[in-house]
Amino acid sequence: MSKYEEFKPVTDWRRFNGERIENDIIQEVEQLIVREKEVGNKLKICIGTDSQVTGEVTEFATVIVFVRQKRGGYMLISSQKTKQQFGIKERMLHEVAMSIDIAYKLCEVLERYDVDLEVHADINTNPQFKSNTALSEAMGYILSMGFVFKAKPEAFASSYCANKIVH
Repeated sequence: MSKYEEFKPVTDWRRFNGERIENDIIQEVEQLIVREKEVGNKLKICIGTDSQVTGEVTEFATVIVFVRQKRGGYMLISSQKTKQQFGIKERMLHEVAMSIDIAYKLCEVLERYDVDLEVHADINTNPQFKSNTALSEAMGYILSMGFVFKAKPEAFASSYCANKIVH
């Protein structure tokens, strides 16, 4: 079995308070967008994934951050754990793949409601950091899918929001 066979698409979502989301994530995001637009909020959605290795276990957390212009924001969270081992570059690219997977699923609803989308990568632009080894591939992957790309220090969805879940 390859290490990727163990991973299932991100399907279990919850709110920051731990409340489980029962709807399909696409339906949930659409309902949230409609609610925000009804009260006059302009939205941007940022998607990011971070991971943490603890012993033999790697935990990944993916977040969908709803940024309300001049009114704060909130996020939906999904996490999963694996005992598969990853090199640093492979783990960074897996984080990006998880973010792109959910971004791709949400494209249609985001276009329907004219909501901007950014995909954030927890990859440092400074070559002195290990994660930088995956920068060019991650950027190419995200941009080739047609998404706006953000890396550290601008990648708050992955570097701060998802980071809080796995740390």
